[in-house]
Amino acid sequence: MPLRSDIKKVLVIGSGPIVIGQAAEFDYAGTQACRALKAEGLEVVLINSNPATIMTDKHMADKIYIEPLTLDVVKKIIKIEKPDSILSTLGGQTGLTLSMQLDEEGFLSENGVKLLGANPETIHKAEDRQAFKDTMEAIGEPCIPSKVVETVEDALDFAEVIHYPVIVRPAFTLGGTGGGIAYCKDELHEIATNGLRLSPITQILVEKCISGWKEIEFEVIRDAKGNVITVCSMENFDPVGVHTGDSIVIAPAVTLADKEYQMLRTAALNIIQALKVEGGCNCQFALKPDSFEYSVIEVNPRVSRSSALASKATGYPIAKVATKIAIGYSLDEIVNQVTGKTYACFEPALDYVVVKFPKWPFDKFVYAKKTLGTQMKATGEIMAIGTSFEEAMMKAVRSIELGMDTMRKKAFKKLTDEEVRAKLHDVDVDRSFCVFEALRRGFSVQEIHDITTIDKWFITKLKNLAELELWLEDGELTQEKYDLAKKYSYLDRTIEKLSGQKLADKGIKTRHAVYKMVDTCAAEFSAETPYFYSTYDEENEAAEFIEQHPTDKKKIIVFGSGPIRIGQGIEFDYCSVHCVWALKEMGYEAIICNNNPETVSTDFDTGDRLYFDPLTFEDVDSLIATEKPYGVVVQFGGQTAIKLTKHLQESGVRILGTSAESIDDAEDREKFDELLEKCKIPRPKGHTVFTTEEALKAANELGYPVLLRPSYVLGGQNMIIAHCDSDVTEYMTIITATELENPVLIDKYLMGTEVEVDAICDGTDFLIPGIMEHIERAGVHSGDSISVYPAQTLSDKIKSTIVTYTERLAKALNVIGLVNIQYVVYNNEVYVIEVNPRSSRTVPYISKVTGVQMVDIATKIMLGETLKEQGYHSGLYPVGNYVAVKVPVFSFEKLHDVDTQLGPEMKSTGEALGIAKTFEEALYKGLIAAGFKIFKKGGVMFTVKNSDKPEIVPLAEKFEKLGFELYATSGTASMLNRNMIATNFTYRIHEDKEPNVISLLESGKINYVISTSETGRKPALDSVKIRRKSVERSIACLTSVDTANALVKCIAMDKTVDDLEMVDITKI
Repeated sequence: MPLRSDIKKVLVIGSGPIVIGQAAEFDYAGTQACRALKAEGLEVVLINSNPATIMTDKHMADKIYIEPLTLDVVKKIIKIEKPDSILSTLGGQTGLTLSMQLDEEGFLSENGVKLLGANPETIHKAEDRQAFKDTMEAIGEPCIPSKVVETVEDALDFAEVIHYPVIVRPAFTLGGTGGGIAYCKDELHEIATNGLRLSPITQILVEKCISGWKEIEFEVIRDAKGNVITVCSMENFDPVGVHTGDSIVIAPAVTLADKEYQMLRTAALNIIQALKVEGGCNCQFALKPDSFEYSVIEVNPRVSRSSALASKATGYPIAKVATKIAIGYSLDEIVNQVTGKTYACFEPALDYVVVKFPKWPFDKFVYAKKTLGTQMKATGEIMAIGTSFEEAMMKAVRSIELGMDTMRKKAFKKLTDEEVRAKLHDVDVDRSFCVFEALRRGFSVQEIHDITTIDKWFITKLKNLAELELWLEDGELTQEKYDLAKKYSYLDRTIEKLSGQKLADKGIKTRHAVYKMVDTCAAEFSAETPYFYSTYDEENEAAEFIEQHPTDKKKIIVFGSGPIRIGQGIEFDYCSVHCVWALKEMGYEAIICNNNPETVSTDFDTGDRLYFDPLTFEDVDSLIATEKPYGVVVQFGGQTAIKLTKHLQESGVRILGTSAESIDDAEDREKFDELLEKCKIPRPKGHTVFTTEEALKAANELGYPVLLRPSYVLGGQNMIIAHCDSDVTEYMTIITATELENPVLIDKYLMGTEVEVDAICDGTDFLIPGIMEHIERAGVHSGDSISVYPAQTLSDKIKSTIVTYTERLAKALNVIGLVNIQYVVYNNEVYVIEVNPRSSRTVPYISKVTGVQMVDIATKIMLGETLKEQGYHSGLYPVGNYVAVKVPVFSFEKLHDVDTQLGPEMKSTGEALGIAKTFEEALYKGLIAAGFKIFKKGGVMFTVKNSDKPEIVPLAEKFEKLGFELYATSGTASMLNRNMIATNFTYRIHEDKEPNVISLLESGKINYVISTSETGRKPALDSVKIRRKSVERSIACLTSVDTANALVKCIAMDKTVDDLEMVDITKI
């Protein structure tokens, strides 16, 4: 059927800020959907609270609302815009749940809005645990023995019937939130209580735990006529029991016999027909390894993380096809864009292997639990393509940015065989590396399989890699050894390191990688959209492609930012995509190299050519040898791309924009100090040290508090504020555990207002789109601070000083393109904290609220256009009519034992934005969008360090005036009472008397916790336990007095969403 005639204006709901379990894959899907709808001539209205993504960019839809994703806001926008339909299956769990609620309340039918993509009945059958079980039984598909319960008692009773261990899965939550595996009564009691609270309909499923079975997924598509195809099968390296988002995933499924494969494929097709899904759908199965017994684990009737992976693995654009199906087309009417010839009803076939490897945040959270279970913990992922599993795995390991170039983990070398055997029992983030270590030590495949239940096929493949390494280490390096190592994609320097011999000395003939094309039909039809991966073979399909398509355009390679992680998120992908668009517009050929399957930059039609490869020196050299570009861009790929700068410059590649020397001047402490002297710009006093002794001496000389950080980092990784000698010692012990290539920096810490500036410079003129001020004072990482544009409290004198300093710095560093500078204003003096000559995480939101397309301007400057030629004057851009407040979003409930206290090390995974005419209203919207609940009354609990005590008196007074009940621990309580503020006293945890802090938090009387503590990130501390408890009970916990003051302002405003104006950013 062609386009439905009753659809003219579609509302698309986005997935909101990035959290663990819902990352960039929905921006990728949503962006594809918006483009497909616009291509059909429909009017598109978009609502999404995430300012960092390309999805909320002005090009993407006709009307764009960066507003909180709450029921009231969506209703208000439907009333303003009056769309005739709503597309709900591309906004992750957020979009799906909102659409369901609107439908159930009858709001959609009252306003004449149709639900596209999935009808409510389908969603109900797939999402509601009991309805799903009934549907499966009706069509004879086996399910795991389970029961839906609504109380903890029922859960415990049922567990007695099916016996422990059992798995708990809450209804309507995301990424396994609130779920877990319980091995005994006490564990079940805790998990069930938590799960029931987190489920929006207080309902959990208790099911028999079948960990150890294989986990297999199918990605399927169905249209309204009932045509169905499977796009891709995927298999988890980890058996059932580890969330699929935390598993290493292989596509296509590799260990299944044909009969097993056909059996599961048939089951997937039966399920999608029974549920009547229209669009993409993901089916997860558990298969018992030694028999043909299987069970259906779950079905997602929407585009998911797996669909992003399946799209990138096969080149089949699932989100685009699903959108077209939603507006009336059928599979046999949609042309596959990659081949340009076949229709969407051809099933893709693969002649390569794809490995997805998760990126976990544990390099940042030293004290967090690293175990994996049914609750997702990864922040992002990478994908590697190879002609064999071994090759793909080797490419994956070096893409994940853990500083590894083989599967051997440094820490495991020290262990005894017995310790390795014990470690194999741990299901944690290092499991695949532990298997590898065991193989290198000669453990048998059977023994490893018995302990881990990982399929023997995978273990045998890893054994090939282990044997190769042992062979390289033994005796002389020969051409034969080198060629085999290359076949498995080992880097030259890894081969040298393992063999202890230099390739040149042995007269070995080295070689660059060649490139193969990803075509969706295993070479049956030729692909028209060039999309390549590297391998060591004879034929170079990329070189052939370039030869067959001669052009007089200059070629430019844009390096992407790799996996999404805390400190380097979707913002850098926004910048990379914008850069590519600007290059194409200027008549250049834009080539992308990146390895993240969740993003828009790796979409098949973003660049002119796409290389899906690791971003290491040797991988990049091979790409440059094949492409021979005019120049490369590293400014937009965060630290991942910046790291390549020096190497590229030494290889004689033209780097567009700021040079490697300037980047080094900004990052190298001594050079930077000289530069500031020259510019006459003050900065906090500081020293560089290598050892603990030097650190203690420097700290005492500067006077506490001091800030410690390693040089060359992103996202404030491993930064702390030290208040005493023991802090310095604890910190230096963690840092010196790995070899220090670069020194540790120690600075005097100034408690002032932090101000951030992004600027664009062309060598003569400079432009500052806006000055941002942070609500939290210096010391909280800029990515975790609430950031306000335009700055609210700075005097004109300070603003002009900031503008002057920015100009001096940009010129002294010879910035060509973007630069991000952080200042601290202390006692009316402006000091510089740091300068980064690259794009930063604030670029997307400033571009959207000021209307200055920063990346486009910077890209043009790199290629020789000046600011004046583009119509901009030097200096500060005039302030707009709106105030924008960026509020960070955290994923603490997913990470156990992580302290939520904010400090100089970044902890947030995403951000939301509030836009309004006044600061208070923008802040209110921002806080709601970030998930804060604004209560009008209730309880507030204070427990703060001595230095904060004077400051909380006015804060507590405001809460009291608003009618809140106040509670506090001993010291804080007596101080508030002395100041005539009535406060209830409670005991600390270790005092073990009632009324105790913990029982108070359990009681449900508390709505806000304000907790600041002197030092320490260790999970055993009282203050850390209080903060963790409030996260588990979903109580807002503020760890900075400044944030709390901002929140009180919003409560005092006494408004609701109905009083606020909705802002369409395309009109700004």
